[in-house]
Amino acid sequence: MATSSRRSPGTRRFPPCARTDWHSHALGQTLHIVSGVALLQERGGRIIEARPGDTVYTPPGQEHWHGAAPDAFMEHLALWEGTGDPGVPETVWGDKVTDAEYGGPRA
Repeated sequence: MATSSRRSPGTRRFPPCARTDWHSHALGQTLHIVSGVALLQERGGRIIEARPGDTVYTPPGQEHWHGAAPDAFMEHLALWEGTGDPGVPETVWGDKVTDAEYGGPRA
């Protein structure tokens, strides 16, 4: 018997310099870069670049952001899983990523 999945896929396209707010996922998140150059940062870490074909995993509860490099559009496939509990959100949104954070040190 087939069961429904709690996994949620989504494709997002970011214009240059666009990024998410700081956020975390209860059960983690996987990003697969489809096109362009992605910038990703875990809270307290250096910014990493990811390119088409790269896959990046963020563990459960790890606050992070992701977006496009300053000079390129970026598209990624995002995969995350819901908790199955309506009282526990799959994504917790935080503060805006400042320009200083976005322009911070790269790995």
